[in-house]
Amino acid sequence: MKHAKHASLVEVCGKVRSGSVTARSRVESYLAAIAKREPELHAFNELHIDAARARADAIDATVKSGREVGALAGAVIAIKDNIVMREGRTTCSSKMLANYRSPFDATVIEKLNAAGAIVIGKTNLDEFAMGSSTENSAFGVTRNPHDPARVAGGSSGGSAAAVAAEFCDAALGSDTGGSIRQPAALCGCVGFKPTYGRISRYGLVAFGSSLDQIGPFARTVEDATLLYDHLVGRDANDATTADVAHEPLASRVGRALTKPRIGVPREYRSAGNAPAVAEALERAIAAAKAFGAEIVDIELPLTDIGISTYYVIAPAEASSNLARFDGIRYGHRATLAPGEDLEMLYSKSRAEGFGPEVQRRIMLGTYVLSSGYYDAYYKRALQIRRLIKEEFDRAFEKCDVILGPTSPIPAFPIGGMTDPLSMYMCDVYTVNTNIAGIPGISFNGGFAQEGSARLPIGLQLQAPAFAEETLLRAATMFEAACA
Repeated sequence: MKHAKHASLVEVCGKVRSGSVTARSRVESYLAAIAKREPELHAFNELHIDAARARADAIDATVKSGREVGALAGAVIAIKDNIVMREGRTTCSSKMLANYRSPFDATVIEKLNAAGAIVIGKTNLDEFAMGSSTENSAFGVTRNPHDPARVAGGSSGGSAAAVAAEFCDAALGSDTGGSIRQPAALCGCVGFKPTYGRISRYGLVAFGSSLDQIGPFARTVEDATLLYDHLVGRDANDATTADVAHEPLASRVGRALTKPRIGVPREYRSAGNAPAVAEALERAIAAAKAFGAEIVDIELPLTDIGISTYYVIAPAEASSNLARFDGIRYGHRATLAPGEDLEMLYSKSRAEGFGPEVQRRIMLGTYVLSSGYYDAYYKRALQIRRLIKEEFDRAFEKCDVILGPTSPIPAFPIGGMTDPLSMYMCDVYTVNTNIAGIPGISFNGGFAQEGSARLPIGLQLQAPAFAEETLLRAATMFEAACA
């Protein structure tokens, strides 16, 4: 179901192309909304006001001249600040890259530009995408638009908040273990992580290279699909992109699936779910039965093992990827005292440039890769990764998509979760999607009332690798049924 106050991106961009709505008026409308609430929410690290206005004016001039513009002409998009752009800075919300300016655009930015989209700014995140609350940013926490005393989720909390607060039409984020889907759930918007390899990672600052995937945030499944259609595809600059055919899906996501088989894992009906989350899941199951779905009871016994597996693989890859930030080539460089050597430069630069969570994960990753521990931890985690993938393969023999919560809890108070292990468990339902490389999407499944706060509850669908059409069509059915 479409958001009550918004036409779809297909409709809006069509009006811009026809000249009945100007791109400049759309940019100004969003800038007014940002001016009103951004000081309170801090969704953005940087706004590209002049560039967005210039881009909008160029689009309007092209339309007025009668020449063709792209299918996303006039769409106002926010970009997570770990995706590089020539415009402005790319900081990863870290002191390490506080003043870094990229000499090139990421592939996804090139594709958005080619389609006529307008980038309005770069959004806040947990430093180097490591976190589940966007409290780990060197530039301050992003607050939830539904209750500013609560977190927006993470690591793409700024992108989720920007969409939920109506600062833009849609946004891009990155998802390594749930970093698109979990903040989308907590902020009440749609967050879509495609199959690993569907969208180029060229220009995404790497965290866990075998897990990272760029994907869209939007207010509806249809809008997320339109954005996805313009980002997908093989890229010579990213050897991990899949050479798999893609047919545009935006015009097809509204077609209902006939008697879809919806798998519901026993493990997803956990006693660890907040009561409101459990109730939302049961309502969605009832809604699925009402629209003719077959509910299939399945088991995913490695669900709880996913967190420990993820927190071996991801930090190991992060330890390797972040080794380049050494105070020599680029990024933060410490000032040495007389007599201090090169080793001290490395040590001081990294200690000053990286925050506590990033340091924690680098140390963990270095440990599991070290001599004497590699086989015990990293190699074993890779073996479990294969078992998790096989577990999903068996489950999808019985069902078309898998339904469950996105997060076991709604948004929690800022500063209210100080134990890192408790924070990591927020991703219990999302990490295995990345480990297996399959697509997942979070949509709003209702609300929890906590005091005076009405907090969104996210529900997640997962599908087999490259089965995005099935996933998105099923998500559209749930979106309408759960609204």
